[in-house]
Amino acid sequence: MDQSERSKNIKAVVRVSSGNFLEMYDFMVYGYYAKYIAQTFFPTDSEFASLMLSLATFGAGFLMRPLGAIILGAYIDRHGRKAGLILTLGLMAFGTLSIAVTPSFAAIGIAAPIIVVIGRLMQGLSAGVELGGVSVYLAEIATPGNRGFYTSWQSASQQVAVICAALLGVVLTGFVSPEEMKLWGWRVPLLVGCFIIPVILWLRRSLEETSAFNKMEKASSTAEVFKLVGKNWKLVGMGMMMSIATTTTFYVITAYTPTFGREALKLDAFGVMVVTLCVGLSNFIWLPIGGMISDRIGRQKMLFIVPSVVILTAYPFMVWLTRDPSFGKLLAVLLWFSASFGLYNGSMIPRLAEMMPHKVRTAAFSVAFALATAIFGGFTPLICTALIEATGNKAMPGAWLTLAAAISLAGAVMARKRRDYDADLINTGIEGAPEPAV
Repeated sequence: MDQSERSKNIKAVVRVSSGNFLEMYDFMVYGYYAKYIAQTFFPTDSEFASLMLSLATFGAGFLMRPLGAIILGAYIDRHGRKAGLILTLGLMAFGTLSIAVTPSFAAIGIAAPIIVVIGRLMQGLSAGVELGGVSVYLAEIATPGNRGFYTSWQSASQQVAVICAALLGVVLTGFVSPEEMKLWGWRVPLLVGCFIIPVILWLRRSLEETSAFNKMEKASSTAEVFKLVGKNWKLVGMGMMMSIATTTTFYVITAYTPTFGREALKLDAFGVMVVTLCVGLSNFIWLPIGGMISDRIGRQKMLFIVPSVVILTAYPFMVWLTRDPSFGKLLAVLLWFSASFGLYNGSMIPRLAEMMPHKVRTAAFSVAFALATAIFGGFTPLICTALIEATGNKAMPGAWLTLAAAISLAGAVMARKRRDYDADLINTGIEGAPEPAV
């Protein structure tokens, strides 16, 4: 590849991943400031009940993901990657703005939580296809033998969002008093996200359509997309199972960390934010490494090895952390989980793109991932908080991770004989790839 072609590909990766950055930034900000959002929009006599309502609202956005995956995924598979990714950005922007500027419950009453829930639902609808749309785009522009590395930048862009949100959190925690954070400080990161929306829109409008999409045969209607996704429900189910480990691990080590560190472990808020920042940096490093390894030794080996290691280590490590919590222990355990997340995700995302029929690649990929997120990943903060409350065992997030890893390992075993029927066609755009026999 010559220098101009390499530069063109780098620019395309940045442009397409920019929206992924905003999506994850908004989600992380909500997770980081769930306590303040609870006090602002969901006040009750019980602090635990308020927090659970706030976390439930966070999770509610994930229930919209499967709907967004199939509806918006069908749109992208029929009308183009570029058009679809611009549409998802608009929906995401609407949801972010509505949460950022809504007055408190004290000011406008029940309308406040209703508006916030609607905003989260809009974000969830958009996010349902955002990851799949970006991953497919990157898979289709990847150079031969580098698909794992290219698609890893979808998740890597999300880690930049984690880093930025955590950095802003460190600054706010250090310079804004708890009372000011409750009153207005938590809104600052959301407003920052609103200010960068025009820049990301400009970047996405300059995207070029992939040559693979331009050359491949398209579904004749949205109904045909729905029919093909339904026809391949077993394949989608395998993809969902494979995706559970990555979604659950991610939300444990990012969105849930501030709440877990402060509320369960009783650690200093500033130190917990620093840990979250370090996790974002670690994820950013491990994801491309995981993608490159999968390009060299194959996806399937990593999809077996990593979940097996997590099953053996997640709960014991969490028990070790919770017996005598400290900044150093929290950092060590989460960096371990970060490495497993990066190595697994770097293999799983390209494998998922390669498994799906070309006519419904975005829709089928997005439905599989969205179901995994809706059922497991998105409700991780809520479920882990509830498990700790019900059992009194602060190590329960480790048990939740173990269950997620076991399901994904089972999915990888089920999918091991699925050949990448379309893997060699993603970059060339050759038409006529056979539908998988399901």
